[in-house]
Amino acid sequence: MAVAGSRSRFVDEKVVEYACDHTSPPDQLQRELREVTRERTGAAAGMQIGDDQGVFMEILARSMGARRGLEVGTFTGYSALALARGMGAEGRLLCCDVSEEWTSIAREYWERAGVSDRIELRIGPALQTLRDLPESERFDIAFLDADKVTYPDYYEEIVPRLREGGLLLVDNTLQSGRVLDPGADDESTAAVRRLNDRIADDERVRTVMLPLGDGITLAERV
Repeated sequence: MAVAGSRSRFVDEKVVEYACDHTSPPDQLQRELREVTRERTGAAAGMQIGDDQGVFMEILARSMGARRGLEVGTFTGYSALALARGMGAEGRLLCCDVSEEWTSIAREYWERAGVSDRIELRIGPALQTLRDLPESERFDIAFLDADKVTYPDYYEEIVPRLREGGLLLVDNTLQSGRVLDPGADDESTAAVRRLNDRIADDERVRTVMLPLGDGITLAERV
């Protein structure tokens, strides 16, 4: 079981604990958002990224000077908050989700954090939202954390919309380790396994997979 603040489950627990102790902690608003998510979404709260991953994403967005971001799968808004903060006041983040209920929590906390003016939330099937974007639309950074069965399709829509040097972060690419189990043939695991192989072979990107959280893959558009 991962220690508080992290969802990493592939690294020795004492190492994870030490790493978390030496990582910038969440602020009061982030802690409240995590608690409200647990209270209002129940078991679904496990879909929220860890605090360490939030810091990682915020630093990435800030260090690369990202100003245009995309998120597919927003849930209660923790990851979007990290990206919006990292992109700064001039940043604009497009979020795609299907749940009015869960994203209502996100809207509340984005407003309280002072980043709501940086975020556009579109409710509806994300694949269609992506396909409806202008062909000229380009993003500096994108985060994919939605239904796993559709991951390969999301990927093919997102990569052409990344600028050269742009980053795509794909969450849950280890699927609790099931991607290593030949007997794990559920639709979600099969789709993620298929995407992992696709990314590794895709000459459009340079990539690294990290055992952070449930596995996060970074693909840089070359």
